[in-house]
Amino acid sequence: MNAQQSELFVNLGEGEAFPLPKEPESHGPARIIAMCNQKGGVGKTTTSINLAAALAGYGRKVLVVDFDPQGAASAGLGINAMALERTVYSEMIAAKPDIREIIVHTSVPGLDVAPANIELSAAEIQLINEVAREQCLSRVLRPVTDEYDVIIVDCQPSLGLLTVNALTAAHGVIIPLGAEFFAMRGVALLVDQIERVQDRLNPRLVIDGVLLTMVDTRTIHAREVIDLVRERFGKKVFETQISRTVKFPDATIAAEPITTYAPNHPGAKAYRQLARELIARGASA
Repeated sequence: MNAQQSELFVNLGEGEAFPLPKEPESHGPARIIAMCNQKGGVGKTTTSINLAAALAGYGRKVLVVDFDPQGAASAGLGINAMALERTVYSEMIAAKPDIREIIVHTSVPGLDVAPANIELSAAEIQLINEVAREQCLSRVLRPVTDEYDVIIVDCQPSLGLLTVNALTAAHGVIIPLGAEFFAMRGVALLVDQIERVQDRLNPRLVIDGVLLTMVDTRTIHAREVIDLVRERFGKKVFETQISRTVKFPDATIAAEPITTYAPNHPGAKAYRQLARELIARGASA
């Protein structure tokens, strides 16, 4: 295989190959993906940022919606959300929301962010008496869905009203799952919540895939967890795995995706592979 052919196909094991995606001739309507797991520290924000950047690198127009009061996705993309007068929260509670007013262009061409800060933590209380409170995010995103190819909602580590809003707005869910036994414990609760939202609020919702993160295949522990996850979720598990590396926090400190911070690092290559796999699966334009 020559260099051009090597670029065209990324081999990820088990006979799977994911072709280099063609750039879209036009943009939209967006597929909305909720990045969701109620356990913290499993790579939701890292995946939201780097998958979005990788998709943008393949010509997709991508919006990251920071839906965590910690504002990590905003900070990781170089946005000081604490200095902003309007954020996702202000649009969630507005009588006439206009998300275009809060969208910020990042340093990555084709990648935008709707930022959030600690004010978003008040949303669950603020929305409790609202009519159709589970659909507030859907209402906020509706005006721009035809302008993007992918919208990634970076959820907080919770199964509360904000996460329900994300699942109600989404077409699909990606579940980042750390390769450790503690990370496995809460997955059943998450799947139950997804099924409830499917049944009561959003029948179109599907699980796009389970992404194994912080993988260290040198340990027996990690290999056993990988086997358990594949036994539980079967083909829903992405072939791409994200290995543990210090480059991810380094990129976070630099406030940019690893795909631009260290484009030749295995972590950057893994997220580009994930973008190709997501497109090949039909879970992205």
